[in-house]
Amino acid sequence: MSLRQRLARLASRLQEPQKVARFQQLCGVEALPSGSAAASADRREDDEEAEARLTGGSRRRGRQPGPPGGPQPPGSDLNQCPAKLGGGGGAPNGVRNGLAAELGPAPSRRAGALRRNSLTGEEGQLAQVSNWPLYYLFTFGTELGNELFYVTFFPFWIWNLDPLVGRRLVVIWVLVMYLGQCTKDIIRWPRPASPPVVKLEVFYNSEYSMPSTHAMSGTAIPISMVLLTYGRWQYPLIYGLILIPCWCSLVCLSRIYMGMHSILDIIAGFLYTILILAVFYPFVDLIDNFNQTHKYAPLIIIGLHLALGIFSFTLDTWSTSRGDTAEILGSGAGIACGSHVIYNMGVVFDPSLDILPLTRPPITVTLFGKAILRILIGMAFVLIVRVVMKKITIPLACKIFSIPCDDVRKARQHMEVELPYRYITYGMVGFSITCLVPYIFFFIGIS
Repeated sequence: MSLRQRLARLASRLQEPQKVARFQQLCGVEALPSGSAAASADRREDDEEAEARLTGGSRRRGRQPGPPGGPQPPGSDLNQCPAKLGGGGGAPNGVRNGLAAELGPAPSRRAGALRRNSLTGEEGQLAQVSNWPLYYLFTFGTELGNELFYVTFFPFWIWNLDPLVGRRLVVIWVLVMYLGQCTKDIIRWPRPASPPVVKLEVFYNSEYSMPSTHAMSGTAIPISMVLLTYGRWQYPLIYGLILIPCWCSLVCLSRIYMGMHSILDIIAGFLYTILILAVFYPFVDLIDNFNQTHKYAPLIIIGLHLALGIFSFTLDTWSTSRGDTAEILGSGAGIACGSHVIYNMGVVFDPSLDILPLTRPPITVTLFGKAILRILIGMAFVLIVRVVMKKITIPLACKIFSIPCDDVRKARQHMEVELPYRYITYGMVGFSITCLVPYIFFFIGIS
């Protein structure tokens, strides 16, 4: 057998969904028995009829059931989180793929519905979880690759730690995530099959699987943090060498645990990121300096990011990939343009090379208080910008392209609406993070 054949067989084995299912079982996750679905449905119907009689039928009339086994409309039972469904002894309602909660006492507690997709109504499966520390650990790990983490992590670096490192982390993140999303849409491998895999999280289930962009982000960020800060800050190298494997392994294993990726997806994402960093990391300083100092940098930045987005949006069907890619490119363009404006205004300057390496200042009440104020004021401003821009861009795009706006979920699945909404909204969010918010800090004296 040739080396090529051996590698092909190894790749095939690493892609098997059975291996993902076995890892989930090893960590204490099991699908609920399939036979409980019908019984749970019957019990749910009886409960609804009884409740309708008690409440005059108002609750029954409020139901808007969708097609069996498919995405349900907002407000229906199938879209409700188990923790919100009734108080007494009623069992949680069913979920996609015909899975439902068992009747009667279960040997272990149940978990379900992480990161529900608001555009498709799809939710994760209910499952029996016997190891809850691992469940919460991997839930945290998977959030390290989601929007909530990015929108707090990068601003924290820029506002409180080191703007230079924060900006360059964003440059690397945009490059890695863009290439990862484009590669997914080129290879077009499906997610691990369910069954046997238990899908605990399905927010990105409409995207393709290879490579794992969570694994790519979880590899690129800690490695880049160590590369960018070592020699610039004073700290033992062992700290960085501990951070990299801990962060990377947590994010990677969490995606297998959630049933979103095969082992091959994770390995490919890790190796792909190492290759990207090896090729492009030497140019990060040059890119950041160009963004700040070149006269026509904003025009070039916006044009380049728009061109990259248009080139990559060749999806055969709708998925969250297109919107995520536009969001990433818009954020990167906004942060880069904001750094150019704030630099030329003379509000924020990077420390001189003569004083490197930087030392951590003593933590005082004043220092801690200013950091908390910056986070609270900055995040509140960013949230307001995001909400306002979303309220403006979606109806405006619908009006310009004559798309019905009565159902925002459907409207956002049109490219003519999704791309302007994501680009403009998150471009302004990024611009606020590096320009508007630091100017506010400077104006009120907490910079």
